[in-house]
Amino acid sequence: MTKPSILIDGKPIPFTEGQTIMEAATMAGVYIPHLCHNPEFEPHGSCKLCTVKVNGRNCSACTFPAADGQEVLNDTAELNELRRTITQLLFVEGNHLCPSCEKSGNCQLQAAAYFLGMADAHYPFFYPKRELDASHPDILLDRDRCIFCALCVRASQDADGKNVFAIGGRGIDSNLIVNSPTGKLADTPIAAADKAAQVCPVGAILVKRRGFEVPIGERIYDKHTLAEESLEREEPIMESQHG
Repeated sequence: MTKPSILIDGKPIPFTEGQTIMEAATMAGVYIPHLCHNPEFEPHGSCKLCTVKVNGRNCSACTFPAADGQEVLNDTAELNELRRTITQLLFVEGNHLCPSCEKSGNCQLQAAAYFLGMADAHYPFFYPKRELDASHPDILLDRDRCIFCALCVRASQDADGKNVFAIGGRGIDSNLIVNSPTGKLADTPIAAADKAAQVCPVGAILVKRRGFEVPIGERIYDKHTLAEESLEREEPIMESQHG
């Protein structure tokens, strides 16, 4: 029996029933840019960086199911320009000052900017004043760097079983909420070993006393592009999920 397939940029990509376009592409070694997607958790579709054109319609590859015969456009000038714009907006909506950030070289937002050829932020910086929470003995929460990917929310709920984080507000008024009576991280059960403390793709959640353990030049994206690292990291997880 012939396995169903989709076309991504003219290339036949087989898939298993129930897979999303993102999962099928990753299994075939085709990179679709993304930030909020992590194969360990249910897809969220919040960042829109993985937008592809499916039979002429824009869709989020991480949430849209693959269907036999779909024609998908991914690596096009139009879509990459849209992704650059999204990345630029993420930079200006938060305080992402890469040279002074401990996450530099390990940051997926920074790596996405390099991968997409982003030369500058283009838009005026908002310089938001969001509350920094250093109350926890082992974890620092810098909301100015949050991109609202909700990975910490999903990790805390699904992996840690603690429900420490939530996203509140809408649009530019969105904010990362700490679920405790005081709103402080110190008054939650989160621990440095929790998945929620490790999963942040930017520098919003940092484990204290680990800064610059790996020197600049030796970090993940100093050695690999975002595409290379993403495909290497995610493919084994996809295989284990879908057999």
